[in-house]
Amino acid sequence: MKQTEIRKTGYQALINALGVVGMLRFLQQLDIGSGDYTLERQQIPDPTLEEFQVFVQQQSD
Repeated sequence: MKQTEIRKTGYQALINALGVVGMLRFLQQLDIGSGDYTLERQQIPDPTLEEFQVFVQQQSD
């Protein structure tokens, strides 16, 4: 089966199972994104206990 046939069959299976809107929502979730999450996360400092407490308090207000 060629790539185009596989893609077409896959789209049709998604439409059959989820409907057109459900298929579109599902495909939107498959965004690959960009960047290196692990490297970027290591560069963000962890909040101090005080910063975390302030954040929690702000969320509950």
